[in-house]
Amino acid sequence: MTSFRSRLLFALVSLIVTVLICLGILLGQLFKDFYLETMNKRIEKEAKMIALLLERETVDAVRPQITDMSETLSSRITVLDHQERTLLDTGRIANISDDAHEQIVRDILHSKKTNNLSIIEEKKDVYYYIVPFSQHGKDVGYVILSTPVNSLKKINQQIWGVLVSSLGTALVVIILLGLKIADQYMKPIEAATKVAFELARGNYKARVYETPSDETGMLSHSINILARNLQEMSKIQEMQTDRLHTLIENVGSGLILIDSRGYINLVNRAYKEIFHIRPADYLHRLYTEAFVHKEIVKLVDEIFMKETKVRKQLVLTVDIERKHFEVYGAPIIGTNDEWKGIVLVFHDITELKKLEQMRKDFVANVSHELKTPITSIKGFAETLLDGAMKDERALEHFLSIILKESERLQSLIQDLLDLSKMEQQGFQLHIENVNMTQLLEELIVMFNGKAEEKNIELQLNASKPVYVAGDSNRLKQIFINLITNALTYTPKDGSVEVHVEEQSDEVLVHVKDTGIGIEAKEIPRIFERFYRVDKARSRNSGGTGLGLAIVKHLVEAHHGYITVKSRVGKGTTFTVHFPKEG
Repeated sequence: MTSFRSRLLFALVSLIVTVLICLGILLGQLFKDFYLETMNKRIEKEAKMIALLLERETVDAVRPQITDMSETLSSRITVLDHQERTLLDTGRIANISDDAHEQIVRDILHSKKTNNLSIIEEKKDVYYYIVPFSQHGKDVGYVILSTPVNSLKKINQQIWGVLVSSLGTALVVIILLGLKIADQYMKPIEAATKVAFELARGNYKARVYETPSDETGMLSHSINILARNLQEMSKIQEMQTDRLHTLIENVGSGLILIDSRGYINLVNRAYKEIFHIRPADYLHRLYTEAFVHKEIVKLVDEIFMKETKVRKQLVLTVDIERKHFEVYGAPIIGTNDEWKGIVLVFHDITELKKLEQMRKDFVANVSHELKTPITSIKGFAETLLDGAMKDERALEHFLSIILKESERLQSLIQDLLDLSKMEQQGFQLHIENVNMTQLLEELIVMFNGKAEEKNIELQLNASKPVYVAGDSNRLKQIFINLITNALTYTPKDGSVEVHVEEQSDEVLVHVKDTGIGIEAKEIPRIFERFYRVDKARSRNSGGTGLGLAIVKHLVEAHHGYITVKSRVGKGTTFTVHFPKEG
């Protein structure tokens, strides 16, 4: 703004100086021409008066008068006869000698063909005025009046002095007035401009000092009204943005926004928590690169191609779990049918699906699991009643089978009761500081006999005591299930290793075996109830199909999680992650 003021003042001063210079030149020339014309007329009148005097009197008679007139007029008066002989000369003036004076006069007379005409010439800074005079109607000579131009130069200098001083004074006064006016009008404009810059930066609290009611005052008032309106709109927009952000972040379903070019612009908190992703892996990346599930990519492709709403139920693998989602995708169409992008909403219906499936599977699974022992018990009981009980050897064999099936039935019912208890809201753990190394040593001793039956090498790899916060009974239940499975599914002459690893923020317990292994596609389902990888073999081993489901619930109750690595025919490693105490 300072540069604008400088440019404005420079332009104003330049204009004023140009106008004053032109005006000075014009006035100076006019004054010069006026004075020159006045001087010419005066000299002409003086010369004609002398000529008139000579027409009435002889030169000798008027010599004293002409001499006095020469002194009075500060001019040299020369009288020539018709043959250009000097009759009278009042004497030398200026810096011109007599000879030069006579030569100049003769040159003027010879260059001009005069018939009773006056001649005025300027030679060597002297005005020569030549007037013929006559006596008795006959031309008898010339009167030459020569006047130096010093007076004209002096007057010209005085004129220019007056013009320069007056116009200079006027210039100073005009500049001062211009500065005052510019300051009076530029300050409000500068202030308004600064406030406008602040408003452009988003500082809607900026205001302009309002001047009295004139044009600048109206400008300041208008800018203040604009600032207040922008501030109010900004508050409303911030409030709406906060509400929208709160709604998007706290909605229970996963939400993703994809722009018209296919880049992901927004991922809400629910989606991050459901899929365990980092925002940097998704934001500002193409959806084909960001999404790891091909089903989602196909759904987005379909929306882009058809430009219609799509609703699908997808089963996606997240970490080690298979989750069910109802995915709703819709194109975002702006005004004038402008394509702006796609919104995807992921409703996690895994629990609903589980409940629905549990309702369907519970009766089938439980009845299926109960059918074998009940059928066996009933069959052998009927056989005994039919007379087999009289055979002591058959009686003992049948009763042992009935006892075994009863124990299996009791184990199944106990596991169901445990799961039911864990899923209740009142389920609590008795937390204490547990020496994990000592707990595992006790379990290894308990399983040594079973391991020796199959010639399996069972060992614990723990060099020092490691403590975790947990329920010792429930922790034993976790590792009893894991070690039992490892021993069950490891063939003879194999090995099972339990390894305790302490890290900075968690404690890891690895249960590694050299058993039959699990296929990758089966891993997400092994923690489901009654799910068996090898159904015939599992049933023969006496398992209920609920052990790993119990393990998963108990690990999560300890705020930990479990991971699985397995290769078919090579073995399986279950790793339980416990957070460190505190």
